[in-house]
Amino acid sequence: MEPEVIGLAKQLIQKPSYTPDDAGCQPLLMNRLGPQGFQGEHHRFGEVDNVLIWHGDSPGPALMFLGHTDVVPPGDVAAWTHDPLSAHVEAGVLYGRGVADMKGSIAAMVLAMEKFVAQNPNHPGKVAMMLTSDEEGVALDGVRKFMPLMVAKHHFDYCLVGEPSSSSQLGDTVRVGRRGSLHAIITVRGKQGHVAYPQNADNPVFKAAAAIDELSRFEWDAGNADFPPTSFQISNIHAGTGVPNIIPGEMVITANFRYAPCSSQETLSKQLHAILDQYQLDYSIDWQLSGEPFHCQDEQYKEKLAASIKQITGLDATFNTAGGTSDGRFVAPHGVATMELGPINKTIHQVNECEKVSHLVQLENIYLDLIHRLLLP
Repeated sequence: MEPEVIGLAKQLIQKPSYTPDDAGCQPLLMNRLGPQGFQGEHHRFGEVDNVLIWHGDSPGPALMFLGHTDVVPPGDVAAWTHDPLSAHVEAGVLYGRGVADMKGSIAAMVLAMEKFVAQNPNHPGKVAMMLTSDEEGVALDGVRKFMPLMVAKHHFDYCLVGEPSSSSQLGDTVRVGRRGSLHAIITVRGKQGHVAYPQNADNPVFKAAAAIDELSRFEWDAGNADFPPTSFQISNIHAGTGVPNIIPGEMVITANFRYAPCSSQETLSKQLHAILDQYQLDYSIDWQLSGEPFHCQDEQYKEKLAASIKQITGLDATFNTAGGTSDGRFVAPHGVATMELGPINKTIHQVNECEKVSHLVQLENIYLDLIHRLLLP
């Protein structure tokens, strides 16, 4: 007999919820949980759907699961062994776009909450799930906007994000934070001219070359026990008109900082300006903060999640801050202890994205065990 968590995961995978379209995933879950005593509040910003579904309002600890119903497009459908929306199971593996990132996690969260409430209808505290359809996209109209509205009405002590954190075995890795992401668009100005008369021009590429070399070697900070040192990377450089005999009048450098909590936008901005000023460049910088770093330092929460993983899988989980960004960056600043635990991440955003059926069953059981440990005395 097919595990119930797989049946629900299939229903979600079969909905073409390509970001920012929820495609009916959130109503499906609300219609399922509402008759079981769960309450819900939905807000739509632009094209993005957001919902908070919760049970319990009595005093006590409050845990919120966090997830996203949107997925990335499948790419070349012909390259898939099975249709990416078919939710095909073969040899104990569930295939489909979003099964690992992160509809499998959502199904596990729902089943865990259902079972906990059925076993403990008058439980203390609150168990909740926040979902958005704007995580894989620009992430402007999702949790970034929704979370401030919800914390004005609800208190949360803990958040567990269902992002695919596991590496080779379900539960082997937990994210206890993520680095911040800060974009810098640097415009270096020179003077346009004919390549045959360089004395009448000022090439911004040559002017910036030494500064770029120093930026490639500069140590922004040393990181800490949980975070690697801050990284600065240039992702694009553009100069010129496309005509071979014109010296460009300006050069635009697109760069990104992935930074540890020991740095900030203020400190990184100050350091970058100091380096560019040293080379007497005529420049300007457009800053775009994608997300600040977050770091869970609640040792009791870490211990309980580690115990749940150990109980269900027998593994001693590794805690780290690897990977990119997640919606946890919009929750942690509200004083909520935030970590991430989800499926294997090896096939996310790839053709034939998949996860083992047994892993999703284990994930449901880890989530259920954690709810017990956090909410019940």
